[in-house]
Amino acid sequence: MNRAALCCAVCVALAAASPAGAAVRTHVFRFVDPSRSIALPNGTRVPRPLTTVVRYPSSGGPHPLVVFGHGFALTPATYGRLLNAWAAAGFVVAAPIFPLESAEAPGGPDEADLVNEPRDMSIVITRLLTLDDEKHGLLAGKIEPREIAVAGHSDGAEAALAVAYDARYRDPRVRAAIVMSGAELPGMGAYPLHGPALLATQGTADRINAPMYTADYFARARRPKFLLWLVGASHLPPYTDAPRQLRVVEAATIAFLDHYLKGGSLRAFVQAAQRPGLTRLQSDP
Repeated sequence: MNRAALCCAVCVALAAASPAGAAVRTHVFRFVDPSRSIALPNGTRVPRPLTTVVRYPSSGGPHPLVVFGHGFALTPATYGRLLNAWAAAGFVVAAPIFPLESAEAPGGPDEADLVNEPRDMSIVITRLLTLDDEKHGLLAGKIEPREIAVAGHSDGAEAALAVAYDARYRDPRVRAAIVMSGAELPGMGAYPLHGPALLATQGTADRINAPMYTADYFARARRPKFLLWLVGASHLPPYTDAPRQLRVVEAATIAFLDHYLKGGSLRAFVQAAQRPGLTRLQSDP
């Protein structure tokens, strides 16, 4: 997609403190996709907005890019601690606010819009890489365009899984995917033979996304793949505010991204993911 296809306005950048104390900056980009539209409650249609919250290390670069999809009736702010941890670990983390599924959706969240969200995530990748190319832009030199991952939780995880593996939506720029308590979109076909590395995470006591859905898509996915079972965990708290589980998720996801996007040690990921009493890890590297 060329530059003319997307419009952008920016808000003021803010400094944030990550859990590790490293400096992370936050910037809100107001992207628009004029090739698609959404209906407002009064019946009018407007170009599809893709407001995107970007967290990035305040120094250094280029850094790998992670595009994150939030769950139904939520916003990226719900996952602030986890996204800050990724940024503090040396990743540019972009989280679009899905225009019709978020808590801020006009007229209330509409889950039927989920099928449009894989394309949203790809468009965010394209637009951020364009900004990174602009010599004097805010993100100039910040993004490594050959090292890109997608991630998501719940419905956002379904969108991320589709961007990484579904032939209808697959983005070949993606090298790794983190699918947290997610499932396949209906009608998904075979997984690509040489697709991105997969880290699936799933709470064993999740009553919203049943563990069987994660087990099913994980069985069909091709290696390299890993499934981190969070013992006794429910649907949202392991990624937001359950301290012991969240610490494991932070450590394991960062080590996974380090390995597949930065050339870090696979052993470090396995060590981070194996926590007796808290996790079980299935590996097919």
